[in-house]
Amino acid sequence: MDRTGLVRVRRIGAKCRRIGEWLTGHAGWCLAVSLTAHVLAVVSHPTEPLDLRVYHGAAPHVLSGGLYDFAVHTGPPIPLLPFTYPPFAALVFLPLSRLPWTATVVLWQVLSVAALLVIVACAFRLLPARPDGRGRARVLLWTAVGLWLEPVRHTLDQGQVNLLLGAVVLAGLAAPWGAGRRGAAPGSGETGAGASGAGAFGAGESTRGAVWRGAAVGLAAAVKLTPAVGGLYLLATRQWRAALWAVVAGGTATAVAWGVAPEESARYWTVLVTRTQRVGPLWSVRNQSLRGAVARLVGQDGGAVAPVWWTALVLVTGAAAWALWAAVRRGDRLGVLVAVELYGLLVCPVSWSHHWIWCLPAMIWLAHGPLHRRPFARLALAVWALAAGARVVPLLIRAEDHLAHPSPYPALLAWPGCVYAGCALLTFLALAVGPAEDQARSGVSGAGRTGRPAQEARCTPSSRPVR
Repeated sequence: MDRTGLVRVRRIGAKCRRIGEWLTGHAGWCLAVSLTAHVLAVVSHPTEPLDLRVYHGAAPHVLSGGLYDFAVHTGPPIPLLPFTYPPFAALVFLPLSRLPWTATVVLWQVLSVAALLVIVACAFRLLPARPDGRGRARVLLWTAVGLWLEPVRHTLDQGQVNLLLGAVVLAGLAAPWGAGRRGAAPGSGETGAGASGAGAFGAGESTRGAVWRGAAVGLAAAVKLTPAVGGLYLLATRQWRAALWAVVAGGTATAVAWGVAPEESARYWTVLVTRTQRVGPLWSVRNQSLRGAVARLVGQDGGAVAPVWWTALVLVTGAAAWALWAAVRRGDRLGVLVAVELYGLLVCPVSWSHHWIWCLPAMIWLAHGPLHRRPFARLALAVWALAAGARVVPLLIRAEDHLAHPSPYPALLAWPGCVYAGCALLTFLALAVGPAEDQARSGVSGAGRTGRPAQEARCTPSSRPVR
């Protein structure tokens, strides 16, 4: 690049920094504008929250019977929306059925937006602390932005429970580890990261903290099965007591539901839990899982899909394991969680686009994590912003709905339909690829080599602050 080109690049970079500083200084106003725009959008273009309609209407049947016979009539390609969660979820939703429908919708919107703020705040808590004092502003800005990402919009429009469960899981996992680590003050952002990589995870884990983290994962999984993947985070970070409490909490909740509704529980856990076809067509672009992508690319015939599916599963599992191993070595708690959650979304048979709210913590890690300056991190962040910000999946859904019978599925729709899977793989690559100097900058790997605590290593004159 010639001198003129370098000057232009520097001017663009300086202008972007000025814009970023202005936004940071007015973060509260940015969030207020975003929330106002959201309210205006909901009032002027109201949507029918069909999933919330199912929760509201199905919940009383957990007591009277016929919980899994209840369905809301919609239109193709999913003409009926049945209740597909465990019976414990119906018990949790039961208070909603006592409220008028309008009050239920308003309450659900308020709770979901508040949950979004909790998700962002807890994601930042899992990152190393930054000394610039702008943590609160970043939380407000990312909440303002996250409100308009497609998975979040879809969750709000459908009245889905994803944001609430995500907030429960993250609030549990981001809780302080408790007494036992010297030099880590509560709220410093340093709790949980150890002095020597993988071996330091779980050090200083208090009993009360383990109960809270395990209960958060276990109860969320008792409501909806997908949050159970958070248990892998507990295992990867060597939080053995928390993992045990997750099993206890989930098992207790399931047992309570079984005692209240034994017939519905037996029907769900012995028959319905494996019937993914009740949820909807696997091949639809609405399904952004690896299984859905393979079905669209190869065809809907089970015999043709199986070999490709198993091959893809092995490759994706290897990529996720590589990313997880690298994040654990760095003591990178948010990186570990992002790797686990994205892997869970990929391997689940059905991952509707609204399940992908975990793109927001992934984007936060890519923008602010220990490897945020690496090219792969910047590339993955840009692709996520384009895919989730430009609402690619809804555009593809509208095109798909005009197809008479998508068999074979058109390649022009099938390949773009892999967009979230592609973003997840790019994120795995960004998590896995990072030189030693970037690992040392996170304050963990270098500490492991010297045997000093991570915080002490960062305070030495030779250490660079986390940027």
